[in-house]
Amino acid sequence: MPRSEQLLSLRWGDMDAYRHVNNVEVLRLLEEARVRAFGVPAADGSAPMLATGMVVARHEVDYLLPLDYRPEPVAVHLWVERVGGASFQVRYEVREPDPPAPAAGGPRTYVRAVTTCVSYDFDAGRPRRLEEAERARLALLADGPATG
Repeated sequence: MPRSEQLLSLRWGDMDAYRHVNNVEVLRLLEEARVRAFGVPAADGSAPMLATGMVVARHEVDYLLPLDYRPEPVAVHLWVERVGGASFQVRYEVREPDPPAPAAGGPRTYVRAVTTCVSYDFDAGRPRRLEEAERARLALLADGPATG
């Protein structure tokens, strides 16, 4: 499937006074999934997208259920949609890695989020247009939310 699934561990220190993972730590989980997805070289050996210049312009986060600390990892599903001239959107679901049986009500999804990323020329200090090779790499992650 084109989407990326990253299994990420929670840390005891991610909890806040309300005994669930703090909203800032949720953004760090999303960041870690994004770095894992875009921080690896392409199949042809070309540089990772993070190395060619990519910045975050915007986050939207919907907290659906409290995410409590536990030693088992959570799954961060990541996929790409809405690729523009210089920007693209990355969508995420933070959920259980193995959905429970249907009788248990289906998979628990804790967070749905979207990040707008912009390709960026650090030398010029401004956004730049996405290159065709980058568009092809983004197309490999094009997908929609899981059903189930």
